[in-house]
Amino acid sequence: MNLILFDHPEIRQNLLPFTFTRPVADIRIGILTIREKWEKHLRLKGSFATENYLSEKFTLKTSTDNLWINGAVCPTTELAKTILNLKSEEILVQDGLLIAVRTTETKLQDLSLKTKQVFAASLTLIDQVWKIYQHNGAQIRADFELITAGRKSASLNDDHTRTYNPSQIFLEEGAKVRATVLNAENGPIYLGKNSFVQEGSLIRGPFALCEESHVNMGAKVRGDTTVGPFSKIGGEVSNSVIFGYSNKAHDGFLGNSVLGEWCNIGADTNTSNLKNNYENIKLWSYANGGFKDTGLMFCGLMLGDHSKCGINTMFNSGTVVGVSASIFGDGYPRNFIPSFAWGGAAGFTTYQLNKALDTAAKAMERRNIALSEVDKAILKKVFDDSAHYRVWEKKS
Repeated sequence: MNLILFDHPEIRQNLLPFTFTRPVADIRIGILTIREKWEKHLRLKGSFATENYLSEKFTLKTSTDNLWINGAVCPTTELAKTILNLKSEEILVQDGLLIAVRTTETKLQDLSLKTKQVFAASLTLIDQVWKIYQHNGAQIRADFELITAGRKSASLNDDHTRTYNPSQIFLEEGAKVRATVLNAENGPIYLGKNSFVQEGSLIRGPFALCEESHVNMGAKVRGDTTVGPFSKIGGEVSNSVIFGYSNKAHDGFLGNSVLGEWCNIGADTNTSNLKNNYENIKLWSYANGGFKDTGLMFCGLMLGDHSKCGINTMFNSGTVVGVSASIFGDGYPRNFIPSFAWGGAAGFTTYQLNKALDTAAKAMERRNIALSEVDKAILKKVFDDSAHYRVWEKKS
């Protein structure tokens, strides 16, 4: 059986700016990406059916027995069992949503001719950007059980660290903790391989710190938070997801937010996650071409890959920033900042592609990763496709 995670076109649009640079199933929520969750549940290696310009990096592999799964659906034991029991040319749906198909075909086609099965249990569907942080605590709990089942945690060898509910604290090999409070009474705490929690940190679960990532001295982590691999956090962080290779290393508040990869948050940057009038927060929707009511009182910053902000940046609640934007200066910048924008509240110019690629290459080189020609082509495609959002270009 061959596992393929496919992008649902409408959901993919709703998950921009994060899906500008990755398939839906490459989104991290909980400890793992959605693809990694399915691979562990099904014990199969997965590939992607995504946009053409992403397909060289995120490849598709087919066979004579293909299991196509919606990349926005998070697995459960029951759902995985149901999918594994699908017969050839049978589909699984719920309320009109295609969940999975088992077929000999190498493309999703003629679904109306296939036998239909309805999945009745509840689903976790990541079909809006805010659902990444909204469901993150539950997904940390689910991934924690999946990853740690039948395993023993590495030892926490530090006399000056205080733990609460230690049975829900798991350290991978090489994880290090110094003079910290780890409170897992409200949910598990997972510390990945060679991660480091530095002195004076206060951490509440659910919390995931992935491989080689750091919590800097004196940080306060409120829970429902994931720090992806090779990242750093400091200051105060609450109910936020960092995909990986990104830094929010200094003081300042980040709440109810999602950061992509290769992002950097300047010192003393703060995100508002609550309006003064307590009204629902509206968020820019690429699918709608305008702002959409999230139905939520708390929503912070959605920051696309390779975007960065200078020191003392202030983000309004419900701010969406595209890919490779550079934000700096006094005041509050607008709530929607297009990809490859350069500036802040005083106005924007275009972050020219050659300069953005040079910055991306330097940032990645610090992690001993090269900016490949494939990566450059993806960023160029995003630059071209997002040009119409950079309204200042039309005035120049």
